[in-house]
Amino acid sequence: MFKWMQQLADWLVYSLLNFSKTSRVASAIDFFVFDTVKIFILLTVIVYGITLIRGFFPPERTRRLLAAKKGNRLIGHLLAALLGIVTPFCSCSAVPLFIGFVEAGIPLGVTFTYLVAAPMVNEVALGLLFGLFGWKIALIYVLSGEAIAIISGLLIGRLKMERFIESIAMTTKVGAAAEGERLSWGQRLREAWVFTRDLLKSIWLYVVGGIAVGALMHGWIPTGALAKVAGRGNPFAVLIAVAIGIPLYSNAAGVIPLVSELTRAGVAMGTALAFMMAVTGLSLPEMILLRRVLKPKLLAVFIAIVGMGIVFTGYLFNFILK
Repeated sequence: MFKWMQQLADWLVYSLLNFSKTSRVASAIDFFVFDTVKIFILLTVIVYGITLIRGFFPPERTRRLLAAKKGNRLIGHLLAALLGIVTPFCSCSAVPLFIGFVEAGIPLGVTFTYLVAAPMVNEVALGLLFGLFGWKIALIYVLSGEAIAIISGLLIGRLKMERFIESIAMTTKVGAAAEGERLSWGQRLREAWVFTRDLLKSIWLYVVGGIAVGALMHGWIPTGALAKVAGRGNPFAVLIAVAIGIPLYSNAAGVIPLVSELTRAGVAMGTALAFMMAVTGLSLPEMILLRRVLKPKLLAVFIAIVGMGIVFTGYLFNFILK
């Protein structure tokens, strides 16, 4: 299907619009048309499927599952990391979820494992990576993200930093999320479609913007210039990518087109994945929200541990994927 879509985009740009195949404008338009259609098809299929799964994992059930395993720390971390994949709560959910975890008596380290895994191992990003780069890259993304989440949680748990939780997290009562009535499959399918439709309406501009940036990079930015900044020959490429990614805010769908174009421009896959993880796992808006419940020292430790994990992962997979 993607091959036919590429042929259609080529026909539109080079035959119907009669652009020269050597034109940078034509190259950018061709990239934009093809990737826009491809990304939105992938998004629709992936989000719809994941929404059906997410219906079985409301926040209250997630809290209870983690609390049930609080007696066994390692199992708790593993379960928290796995739940982070199938419960794709956005960064704006960080504060109420954190408060709920604290109230449930879940160990701080397990809580952070979940908070790292949920945004970092993003189900939409996983599906898009599989569709764009294949199962090996998608598997690397999952394993590295889960490893970072578990190790980060274990380290924070060993540091015994409960005293650095703001008092609001200890006193605020979060209303229990309704488990909801038992729904028929017909109702679940309809609700999943409504959610998918509404989500696409809310993020389409960011997706198109991300693809447009990728198209500009594809059409005008010389690959040699980009390779000098974050290319395979730069030993600081991963550090640069992470430093650039942390201040940014985007959903995974908006980042993937940039990752795709970075790899086309000569940036190593590990560097590109590190950039994506920094955007999704250490976004500035999420850090601002977490500051409401974490004192600066604990927040700084969290950023440092996750950041070092992302950098290490980037260099590791650059070495593996040579």
